[in-house]
Amino acid sequence: MKNFYRYTVAIVLTVTFLLPINYLFGGNPDRSGQAGASELLINPWIGSSGWGGANIAASRGLESVYTNVAGTAFTTGTELIFASTNYLKGADISIMNFGISQRVGEAGALSIAIMSMNFGDISRTTINNPDPSDVNIGTFAPNLMNISIAYAKAFSNSIYGGFNLKIVSESMADLSAQGIAIDAGIQYVTGPMENIKFGIALKNVGPTMKFSGDGLTFRGFYNQFSRTSPSFQQLSSEFELPAQLSIGGAYDFLFNENRFTVAGAFISNSFTKDQFILGGEFALSNYLMLRAGYTYEDGITEKSSRTTVYTGPSAGISIQIPLNKEKGSVFSVDYSYRDTDPFSGIHSIGARIKL
Repeated sequence: MKNFYRYTVAIVLTVTFLLPINYLFGGNPDRSGQAGASELLINPWIGSSGWGGANIAASRGLESVYTNVAGTAFTTGTELIFASTNYLKGADISIMNFGISQRVGEAGALSIAIMSMNFGDISRTTINNPDPSDVNIGTFAPNLMNISIAYAKAFSNSIYGGFNLKIVSESMADLSAQGIAIDAGIQYVTGPMENIKFGIALKNVGPTMKFSGDGLTFRGFYNQFSRTSPSFQQLSSEFELPAQLSIGGAYDFLFNENRFTVAGAFISNSFTKDQFILGGEFALSNYLMLRAGYTYEDGITEKSSRTTVYTGPSAGISIQIPLNKEKGSVFSVDYSYRDTDPFSGIHSIGARIKL
């Protein structure tokens, strides 16, 4: 039976990741900005963002919904996470994130996560009223929301796999767009102490999206002789999702009850530059965890050639308080920081309960 699972996973892995390889590696950095739903590339989870998302192979539990959904198969009971992110501090952009993961016996683990990105109230402007300080025009509040429904399970003592269905919703003023995307991931664990890990994840694959709504309508005339002004509907172009392929590895150095993990990842983006990530996490008896990482892409070291707001470094910390040592229940407070230029970085803070 174990061999059957191994062969099944190998076939699924080959079909899932090799068939769209031309599509994924056909991306061009010059196309940056042409994809939509770019919020799918923002990591709202604190633990993984603390070391730049390098833990493609080492992610465990609910946070794996973003990095590699296969990691949610390691959920042992119930896990809840709430996170708040001050995105690009100074820009008044906030991200609220909540999720729950539940073990379902030998069948695997189910996870649900919601990410909401808010930009605050923005003043309306028109051709006749271009002044944004005119309070009589009113305001509007853009909102981006992603809902993830994930399932993962262990196929053997070494192979873990899962998939994630995302519901994408974007709205602003009188326009909105909805779509769906799928993630799939595999993790392989080996070594004498199960301390060698490999992972691969395909993310944000789905049909194109398109905006619609009253914001695309306007009143006009057929010609200069028309006496009525009917409503006209403007056409809206479809846009693709920012598909991404991630490959990573990790190694755990074990010192009695302490652990130091070194992880690396390669990320191929279909619309932007490819990235290389190197990170590390030190765990002191599972009470204190310190993380740091660096994300590199072409041109990121020079301000004149940098095409991203990120500068590369990231760091994080988690403080865990045991609730029930026999059951392994813990309460954790997490924080992460990602350096940016301009703006004053990205600050995330949250809490995690594992029952």
